[in-house]
Amino acid sequence: MEVLTPGTQTTVQDLTGRGGMWDVGVPPSGAWDDLSFALANAAVGNPPDAAGLEAVVTGPVLRFDRRTTVCLTGATHRATVDGRPLRPGIVTPVAAGSVLDVGPCDGPGMRAYLAVAGGIRVPEVFGSRATFLLGGFGGLDGRALAAGDELTVGRTENLGAPMDVAPILPRIGSEWTVRVLAGPHGAPEYLTEEGARELLETPWTVDHRADRTGVRLTGPPPKWSRRDGGEAGLHPSNIHDSAYPVGGIMLSGDTPVVVGPDGPSLGGFVVPFTVIRADRWKLAQARPGDPVRLVLVSPAEAEAINAERAALLADPRAAVAAEFAGTPAPAPMLPAPRAELLREHGFLRERADPAVVMRRAGDHHLLVEAGPAVLDLHVRVWVHLLAQALRASATGGVTEIVEGVRSLLVQVDPDRLPLERLAGLLDELAGAVPDPAGVTLDVREVTLPIAFDHPAAHEAMARYTRSVRPDAPWCPDNVEFIRRINDLPVRDDVFRILREATYVVIGLGDVYLGAPVALPTDPRHRLVTTKYNPARTWTPQNAVGIGGAYLCVYGMEGPGGYQLVGRTVPVWRHVPGSDEPPWLLRQFDRLRFTPVTAEELADLRADVKAGRSGLETSPAKFSLSEVDELESKHREEIALFRKRRQAAFDAERERWDR
Repeated sequence: MEVLTPGTQTTVQDLTGRGGMWDVGVPPSGAWDDLSFALANAAVGNPPDAAGLEAVVTGPVLRFDRRTTVCLTGATHRATVDGRPLRPGIVTPVAAGSVLDVGPCDGPGMRAYLAVAGGIRVPEVFGSRATFLLGGFGGLDGRALAAGDELTVGRTENLGAPMDVAPILPRIGSEWTVRVLAGPHGAPEYLTEEGARELLETPWTVDHRADRTGVRLTGPPPKWSRRDGGEAGLHPSNIHDSAYPVGGIMLSGDTPVVVGPDGPSLGGFVVPFTVIRADRWKLAQARPGDPVRLVLVSPAEAEAINAERAALLADPRAAVAAEFAGTPAPAPMLPAPRAELLREHGFLRERADPAVVMRRAGDHHLLVEAGPAVLDLHVRVWVHLLAQALRASATGGVTEIVEGVRSLLVQVDPDRLPLERLAGLLDELAGAVPDPAGVTLDVREVTLPIAFDHPAAHEAMARYTRSVRPDAPWCPDNVEFIRRINDLPVRDDVFRILREATYVVIGLGDVYLGAPVALPTDPRHRLVTTKYNPARTWTPQNAVGIGGAYLCVYGMEGPGGYQLVGRTVPVWRHVPGSDEPPWLLRQFDRLRFTPVTAEELADLRADVKAGRSGLETSPAKFSLSEVDELESKHREEIALFRKRRQAAFDAERERWDR
């Protein structure tokens, strides 16, 4: 296929995307409206893993150099082949030299999908052909299609028989009912019960800031049951960094954001509801301005809905036959919000020593939370040891294991490993985790150059001030906000503390692509801030920020909420064909920063990116005993530092409330 006109953000995608790398910040990607995509592939006889095209708002114009068959699905209403109308869901032969114009996706719906017999042949990257635009890999050189591109179509031997799927295509409208499961977070810990019910009863509207990373919803602010997030941040939506499931509805400050297939894996926001798998396709087709209603279902109801969807895709011919026979489709379940579901959050199991609760995080994720909702490195090491034990068990059906600060998110194939059985396994493994106090980890000490007050960081602040929230207390200068909320005498004290501190990496993929979330080992260096509310829509690659008590290096351009202090070198370097992992940092690495100018950093960044140099590392050890010894030695000074910091934190919150 030759691309005559690329359309808007047309990319190569496959059905399920890439898996097994959520723990280092690589999202699955893949077709967002996976239902329309799967039906298009089935129509032309392709196997489920064949790659096709996804287009947004405007589809491409393509010329074929040999005869083939195609099927269009999704929000395509005026497609043509050589000027003749092409109906969605109908298998259509195209001759050599024919031109297919997918046309506009101007509503209802927003995304169109094209399947070609044989699939689109592009190299697999990390096990998938799906394009991840922000990361710059997958699909066609990690980018959207451009005029003049040529795409190779796969072989057509041994494909299934073609079939029209028009009768069973999902109905795309301009109002959406999306079914959700409660939790993993909610009432009464984070939201009031009234506030949780209002999230379900509110007619939300899709914001214009909606893309594959996430869909923002506009409506009234949530009603919180707490004043702030403590060491996790000033806003009550802030929590100690925890992994997100795709479809999780995180409250970024007061703004609900549904995590998309290109969304972040790890972050510090409450997730009160999670969209069930069978309904995630709707978020791909919801246009800015469309109303969205969230409807709470039970785990058993979600399982039945997902099973119905799986049966449709397993045998679409039977579904088409039933449609032609007049078999009525089951009515959607729209129960009223139920207090018992809001309260239970899908608890699966609880245990003590340390206090552990296991919660459903949607229909195929389980979230383990350990200890109280406070910062505790003993708990963080315990979570790491539990994750190691689960990986070592090689349990079939476990597809992702992502470590958070005090949590562990586990994704499963529910057909192979039900969440109830996983909870039992984790309960058994948790009982055998050794005392973290006696564990010493082999790590590295890594020295990163940093340009404080980097122009790109200030550009991100300026964009936010101009276009999002000019009255935010962290505008126009994040560093001044950090100084004020930590009661530091002068602005340069922020940079002094960053120079003096030794950080320990306690999470990877915080936002994206190997980005570390790190904590100073010395409590006297733990500056506490809040995260942006709402979050930034743009952050420069490798910006360094602080959110709550944590420091993060952004792995790539994208959204973000940490207060920015500077910029450093890449922490992710993907070299196709290399045996080296692209993430350059590891769990529990010790980080130190050395200041450089913006000009010096530009040269260092280019060297790392090109592979001419790497990170400056040396072997090291990490144990909780050194942290305990430091806290014991400086107990009084640490107590005074925390008291002053808390007073400044409280004063800032009072100013914010006024």
